[in-house]
Amino acid sequence: MSPLDEVDRVTYRLDQTFVYRYDAPIQRLRHRLRVMPPRQHGPTVLETSRLTISGADVQRRRVRDGAGNTVVRVGAERVDEYVQFAYSATLTRRRDGESVLLDPRALGDSRWLRATALTGSSEPLRELAAVAPPSGRGPFDRLKGLALADALCHVTHDALGYEYGLTGVRTTADEALALGRGVCQDSAHIMLALCRIRGLAARYVSGHLVGQGGTHAWVEVVVPSADGHAAEAVGYDPCNGRRTGAGHVTVATGRDYRDVPPTAGSYVGTATGSLTTTRDLVVLDAA
Repeated sequence: MSPLDEVDRVTYRLDQTFVYRYDAPIQRLRHRLRVMPPRQHGPTVLETSRLTISGADVQRRRVRDGAGNTVVRVGAERVDEYVQFAYSATLTRRRDGESVLLDPRALGDSRWLRATALTGSSEPLRELAAVAPPSGRGPFDRLKGLALADALCHVTHDALGYEYGLTGVRTTADEALALGRGVCQDSAHIMLALCRIRGLAARYVSGHLVGQGGTHAWVEVVVPSADGHAAEAVGYDPCNGRRTGAGHVTVATGRDYRDVPPTAGSYVGTATGSLTTTRDLVVLDAA
């Protein structure tokens, strides 16, 4: 448990930059950014939000994707040297705030139950999923669903040691499990695969963790809400072997990483591009 979980109110400031540099001019840049947290995600509320784009004459449009994430679509007909995306926000989280409630149909939503290219089943994954105790009607029983999710989180944590540089955004859950080493993204994909094997609806989360230098990834498991009238998304951080808390700030959710990369795009031209990033999440106040 983080010390932040013991306070009534936490205020964060998030600053993040992405700078693309090109060794020759490019044409028809088309870019997508998923860096803006939702207006509210359970107990966390977005207070201020600002995206600044420099280095090129661009057009932008803010839209929502199928999972409700904020996506900024950026277009530029020409970029001579670089384009920079700088995002800043402040957020507040209250300990007595709301849970992350969803439509009850989320319990049976195929997006959160069906394997993807990155979370597909395999014999080693099925064997690992079987280590967790039987859950009966777990996915549709709150306590049994949470008990199963707790077990799968710990199983994943024990199965994958943290090591940067061995895996990438195309590494599947099965490949990461075979390596036995990986990063938070790999832990999330393995836990997602295990949840889906066991019939437990779950989704990938892209966000930030206080005290960590880069973006972070974890899992939200979907179970019935406490009152039984809705579904609730409960966060699990298998990379750290525990449920999420006040140190976690959600940006976007999806089926796997491919749904929620913070930055992605294309351009026309033969130039070679390079990307540098910065990210800083700090606690401004905790009381």
